[in-house]
Parts: sequence; structure tokens; C-alpha cells
Amino acid sequence: MNSPLPPAEELALIDRELAQLDARRLYLLARRDWLLRLLQQSGAAAVRWGPAASGSPTAPAWSAGPAKEASAPGAQNVLLTLGAVLLAVAALAFTLVSWGSMGIAGRSAVLAVVTAAALAAPAVLLRRGLRSTAESVAAVGLLLTVLDAYALYAVGMPDADGTGYAAGAAAVLAAVWAGYGSALRTLRIPLPAAVVAAQLPLPLAAVAWQAGPLGVGWALLVTAALDAALALRVRAAALPAALLGSAALLVGAAQSWSAGSAAQALAPAALLLAGAALGVAAAWREPRVWGAALVGGVAAVVAVAGVARPELAPGWAVVAHLLVGLPLLAAVRVPALPEAVRRGAVGAGAVVGALGALASGAAVAPVLVARLRVLEEVWAATTPAADAYGPGASAAVGLLLTAGAARWLSRVSARPEPGVLAVVLGWAGLFAAPVLLGFPVAAVFALQLAVTGAAGFLALRSPGRGAGIAAAACALAGAVNVSLGALDGRAATFAVWGLLGAGCAAGAAYGPAVRWVRSGAAVCAVGYATGLLVAAAAVTDLAVVWWALPVLAVPALVAALGPRLGAVRLPAEIAAAVSGVLALALSAGRPGTLALVLALSGVVCAGAAVRPERRVLGWAAGALFVAATWVRLAEAGVTAPEAYTLPVTVLALAVGFLRRRRDARASSWAAYGPGLAATLLPSLLAAWADADWVRPLVLGVAALAVTLAGARWRLQAPLLLGGAVLAAVAVHELAPYVVQVAGALPRWVLPALAGVLLLAVGATYEKRLRDARRLRAVIGRLR
Repeated sequence: MNSPLPPAEELALIDRELAQLDARRLYLLARRDWLLRLLQQSGAAAVRWGPAASGSPTAPAWSAGPAKEASAPGAQNVLLTLGAVLLAVAALAFTLVSWGSMGIAGRSAVLAVVTAAALAAPAVLLRRGLRSTAESVAAVGLLLTVLDAYALYAVGMPDADGTGYAAGAAAVLAAVWAGYGSALRTLRIPLPAAVVAAQLPLPLAAVAWQAGPLGVGWALLVTAALDAALALRVRAAALPAALLGSAALLVGAAQSWSAGSAAQALAPAALLLAGAALGVAAAWREPRVWGAALVGGVAAVVAVAGVARPELAPGWAVVAHLLVGLPLLAAVRVPALPEAVRRGAVGAGAVVGALGALASGAAVAPVLVARLRVLEEVWAATTPAADAYGPGASAAVGLLLTAGAARWLSRVSARPEPGVLAVVLGWAGLFAAPVLLGFPVAAVFALQLAVTGAAGFLALRSPGRGAGIAAAACALAGAVNVSLGALDGRAATFAVWGLLGAGCAAGAAYGPAVRWVRSGAAVCAVGYATGLLVAAAAVTDLAVVWWALPVLAVPALVAALGPRLGAVRLPAEIAAAVSGVLALALSAGRPGTLALVLALSGVVCAGAAVRPERRVLGWAAGALFVAATWVRLAEAGVTAPEAYTLPVTVLALAVGFLRRRRDARASSWAAYGPGLAATLLPSLLAAWADADWVRPLVLGVAALAVTLAGARWRLQAPLLLGGAVLAAVAVHELAPYVVQVAGALPRWVLPALAGVLLLAVGATYEKRLRDARRLRAVIGRLR
């Protein structure tokens, strides 16, 4: 075939034309499918293929039937499965019901013919390519072999032991099915069925021979070992191996834990060690099953420690398991071991350590919780005896062992998690050990203070964030716990709280430490100082209201130190403010004392406000002074506060006016706010409690004048303060009438009005926002 184009160009042209044809064909097919669906939805009965060729009759119509809901292979599998089930039911009914009506010759002939036919038919079907049908018939044949075995037992050996016969029959059936599956390798059912049947002979034989739990465990383990060997060639045997091996180990563990002596624990230990060896061998041979090595390692620990367990107390039995299991962590440093075995051994050590730590921690928890009983009666010397805490030193030893192992693992693996666990577990063991060992109270406090201090020092010096946070949390928990315990006696309270306060102060002053640790130490130091002063006041038998005076020494001291506190100044001042609030709460029971404490608090705030960076405390000082004045006036029975506030207001406004003349940039709040508030706010409170009309009228007129003055000279403080007081007076005057009207109206009126208001606001929402922005801008431009 000659062409004027070069072969490469002609080939490219042909490819482009073929691509266009394919695209056109796909478009037409999609269009055809859409038209068919459209006709089906409109109820059309048929559609024609298309117009016939010129001069030829129209092509015959075809019916557009409903869409197929099942594929042909799916329907075939359903039919084959149903047929196999029906044949199995028929065979079962024949065996159970019609068997006795036939003679021995007929029985044998029927079983032989039917079973042979069912087992031979798959070979013929496979040669003809009917694999699915062959699978169904083979399943029926396998079931018939089971029925043959049952029939043989029912007729030929009715007096034989049923369990023993089942074990032998299972072994024979497994062998027959395995040979059948090997002969017809195309079939997928016989070999897995043989594997399942092979799980039964040894366990059933052990039950038939009354071998006991250990005998059954050994039977399960041997079967699991055979499955593991078979799994190297048949992957389906891996799951039965894991299940039966786990069951054998559970039997061994249960027998080990229930053994009453070391001699009785030897036999379960042998079973557990054999299972451990099987697990390690499986992991050695197959790297993906490292979990087998982990389970084997745990089983080995239970086996070895289980021999000593019957001779030990429960707490020391936990220690024995830890002593056996924690050395498995050293496998991480043995590169000669396969990765799966090494990983499983380390995992087994970690599991044993975690379980031991949980058991020991459950024994230590009562030591930390028992001190809450002190709060029932402070300074009553009710510390519980050491034997009230349970297992004794074994719990502390268990925690320390796991802490040491975690610390070693963190250094080897260079991971932070084991280091955090080491800090927590080590602190818990050392903190609880003095109580669990029954030391005297003084020794307990001394050792626990030392442990708490060590945790705090570690938090100050630890470079690792995880370990530092854990150490800080442990130090805080230890400080709180030993502080509660110290409340059992007066001397203990002063000694323990004093030492903890000094330690916290030293930690706050330790410069190289991270800032958040120093800040926490500063807060704790202020808290302990406050607690010591409260305790000192309680010792003097003073009334509670007078305890506030020594407590105020803490805010005063913090305010005096000021910039010397450095980076911890702000948290220390916040803690000191909390102490000041405590002082106010303590003095609230007597107005005279409360006024004195308010005035002294104002002095402290005023002294701190001298420094430029704390000028904001001047407002607090003014508020405290005013509050002290009014508490004193209320105690004296004063009902006309204006007589005392107006002189102050006049002087304050004069001072503010002079300041504004010297500094035009001064805010109206700083110039006129304190003076106006000194009279308006107390008068407003008095007006709300006054049933007469004179005071509200005078106050309203004065507030209106202040508001107009603020608007005239564009001053923010007079405008807002006067307006707020004027609105409050108006509400006070209208409140009785509003209540009367609300009581006279039907109940549905208020919800209706609220709904109308919401609709109106929603309808003009954008305009309201614009007006609000404009008002804010106007107020913001005021001085």
C-alpha cells in the first residue's frame, strides 16, 4: 500500500482519526443510555434501534425491560449454594430419620454410592470448567463424610466413648480431606476444612482421657505448634495457631495463679515456658508476627515468677514478676537478636512493668488520699497508723523498680516518654515509702519534704520539657499532700509550711530556671506565707475578723519588694491580691474591722501606685478608700451621704480643673471622674433605698446638669457618668408604675411586645449598627 505521506505521519493521522471515532462512539453510547432511561421513566413500551436504511423496512423493536439487580455470577452462586444446602439437609434427614428402615446392606450401599458420587463429581465438573458447581458438590461430599462417620458410630460402635470417637473421627476426616484437597488443588474448600478438623483431635482426646486442665492445655499447645509449622506452607493455619496457643497460655496462667505451692506451680510453668518458646520461635521464623514474641515473653515471666508466687505476699509477688520481667527490656541492646524477637521482648518487659506499676500504684493511692481525713478536724493528731495503708514496702519497691527501668530505657532509647514515667513513678515510690514502712511522723514529714524538694529542684534544672513538667506536677502534688498532713499538729503546720514556703521562695529566685516554674514557685511562696500568718493568728485565739490584719502583711511585702521580684513580679502580685481578698473576707463579719482593712488595703495599693508601671492601682486605692469611708458611715447610721461627699467632690473637681488647665491632654476621667463619682454613686445608692421623692429629684437635676455640662464642653466623663445616673434615677421613679402596668396587662402582651421589638430591630438592624458606630465615634472624640 503506497501513500504520499511518510509512514510516521500517516500513522499519527490514523491514530488521530481513530481517537475521534472513539470519542464520537462514547458520546453516542452515553446519549443512547440517557434516551433509554427517559423512555423507561415515561412508560414507553419499546424503542427502535434507529431508522432503517433507505428503502428497507424498519428494524424490529426491542423491549426496554427493568434494570438487572443481580449479576449472572451472583445468581449462579446463590443457586449453587442453595442447592448444596438442600442436598445437605436431605442427607441429614436421611441419616437421622430414614436410616433405621433399611438393612445393613442397603445402608452401606447408599452411603458408599452417595459419598463416592459426591466426592467424584467435582473432578468431572472441573474438567468441564464448572468450578463453582464443583465447589458446591465438594462441600456436600465433605458433609457426607461427616454423616458417614456419625452413622458408623451410631450403628457399629454405639457403646464407645463419644468424645474419644469424635477425636479419632476428626483425625481421620482431616487426613481424608487434606488428601482430597491435595488431589483436587483447584478446589478451595477441602484444605481449609481439613485445617479446621485438625484442631479437634488432640483437645478432644485430652478431654476423653480426663487429662485435666493442664492436659487440655498441652493438647492445645501441641496443636498450635503443628498449626504454626503448617502455616509456613498454608497461610490459613496461622489464625488457628494464634487462637489455640493463646488458649493454652491462658490455661497455664490460670493454673499457675491458682497453685497453692511452688511444687504445684511447676507443671503450669512448664506449659507456659513451652508456649513462650513456641512464640519466640514463630517470631524468629516470621518477622511479621513479633506479637508472638511479646506474648511468649509475658508467658515466660508468669511461668518463672509463678513458681515463687505461692510463697510470697501479694505485694511481693508483684515485685517478683517485675524482677523477672523488667530485664527483658535489655533486649533493646542485643543487636544479634532478630528485630521481631527483640521488639517482642521489649514489649513484654514494658507490659509487665506497666501492670506492676498499676498494681503498686493502686496500693500507694490510699497513702495520698488518707490525709484528706485531717480536714475533718485540724490540729487533732489523728494521723492513721501505718498498718492502715495495706501492703507496706512492697508497693514502694515495685514503683522504684519500674522507675529505674523507665529511666534506663529513656537513656538507651533517647525518647522522652520513659523519662516522664521514671519521674512520676520514682516520686510516688519515694513519697509513699516512709508511710508504708511505718516511720515516725517527724521522719515521714522530713523524708517527704526532701522528696518534694528534690522534685522541685528537678523541675528547676531539668532541660527536658516533659520531665520538667512531670517533676513540677509531682512537686506540687507532694507539697499539697504534705501540707494537708501537717495540719494534724500545730508544730508540724509551722515547720512544714515554713520550709515549703522558703523552698518556693528560693525556687522563685533561681534565675536559670524556666519562667513558668519560677512563677509557680512565687505563687506558692505567697500562698504559704499567707497560710503561716493565718495559722499564727489562729494560735493567738483572736477573733477571726482580726486575722485579716496579719494577712495584709503579705500584699504589703509584695508591694514593697516591687521591681526586685523581677520576672516573677506579676504572678506574685496576683497571688498577693488573692491574699488581700482573703483578708477582706475574713474581716467581713464586723463593719468596723472591715472598714479598717479596706483602708489599709487602699494604703497598700496607693503605695504600689507610686511606681509608674503600677499607676493603675491608684484607681483601686481610691475605690478602697471610698468603700472604707462608706462602711464606716453605714456603721455610724449616716443617712445623708451628701454631707460627707460634696466637700470631697468640690475639692476633687477643683484639682481636676487645675490639672486640665496645666495639661490639656489630660483625660476627663482622670480630672473629673473621681470627684463626680464620689457624690453621684453614693447618692444613687441612697436614692434607690429612699422611698421619698426629694432625693431622687435633686439627684436627677444634678445628674442632668452634669450631663449637659459634659455635652457642652465635650467631656466624656461628665457626659457618661451624669447620663448613667440620670437613667438610673428615671428607672427608679418609673419602676413602681411599670410593675403596676405589668400586673394589669394580660400575660400574652409582654411576649407580643418583645416579638414586635425584635422584628423592628431586625428590620432596621443595619441602620442601628450605623447609628451605634456614629455614637461610638462621637463619644470617642470627647476628651
